[in-house]
Amino acid sequence: MGKLDGRVVLITGAARGQGEHAARLFAAEGARVVLADVLDGQGEALAKELGEEAARYVHLDVGREDDWTAAVAAAKSAFGKLDGLINNAGILRFNELVDTPLEEFQEVVQVNQTGVFLGVKTAAPQIAAAGGGTIVNVASYAALAGMDSIGSYVASKHAILGLTRVAAIELARKKIRVNAICPGAIDTPMSNPAEVDPDTLAQLYRRHVPLGRVGRPEEVARLALFLSGEDSSYITGQPFVIDGGWLAGVRLF
Repeated sequence: MGKLDGRVVLITGAARGQGEHAARLFAAEGARVVLADVLDGQGEALAKELGEEAARYVHLDVGREDDWTAAVAAAKSAFGKLDGLINNAGILRFNELVDTPLEEFQEVVQVNQTGVFLGVKTAAPQIAAAGGGTIVNVASYAALAGMDSIGSYVASKHAILGLTRVAAIELARKKIRVNAICPGAIDTPMSNPAEVDPDTLAQLYRRHVPLGRVGRPEEVARLALFLSGEDSSYITGQPFVIDGGWLAGVRLF
């Protein structure tokens, strides 16, 4: 018996990285998953691999309300209900604050912050109609600390924690639990958009992360599974840091 037997979960940013690993794990645990992304080729290939009984792919630009309405409708059409959401999609841009163009800041907010808001707004009524369920918002280590050169990202991820807490309070009466995941450095395509040499990154993690390595996306997926299942039945409105100890403090030696 799987931990998510009978559940229907929509996962954004599911074509690769953390979203892909969550989709694979959730399907293995008995869930039927709706894979949502703008990377249509990769998303469709993953849905085909997982099989029609377990997965469907839908195109979803998380910053567009019409796309959300269509994605939730597709989930209900394919599997009859929706009782789980993983707001995983996100983007990262590098710039010091004073050098950040307004358009770039707004682009990051549109995906990372507005996308989470629209996900909760659109999916929650359907989750409530299914008798309750869970929402997991993917924030970041940077939602709990500052970090230079990614100000737009940091601001959007701080906002996700606020949205998570408000949603947890408002949706509790509808039997919906809402929590946030705060990953540190995770080995995904988004974590190294500047294509820094992997050996250089490994040295950085060994120096500054107490566990001495970059995180694996499957580790984040297991935390999402915990927050989406009955093992976390009395937890809502909380941020869960998964960062190898990075946020604990500075490692000097």
